[in-house]
Amino acid sequence: MTFLHEGLEQVEDETALSWQERALCAQTDPEAFFPEKGGSTREAKKVCIGCEVKAECLEYALAHDERFGIWGGLSERERRKLKKRAV
Repeated sequence: MTFLHEGLEQVEDETALSWQERALCAQTDPEAFFPEKGGSTREAKKVCIGCEVKAECLEYALAHDERFGIWGGLSERERRKLKKRAV
């Protein structure tokens, strides 16, 4: 039984992450989404604007406390502000 349960969790995890396959960032240069400190986030955010899974991406970043990069069109600082407002 435990084995079956673990298998179901794995399937659920894979289904939950299927949004990543549709993400526009998966088709572009990943370095744009992880700029060096003080670097521009403009190009990455332009890609996010037209992405169909932008909301799922942001939700994932917030749920997993992603501290680096552009996720769902927001920088680390913007996500921190969003989390503070939600509390």
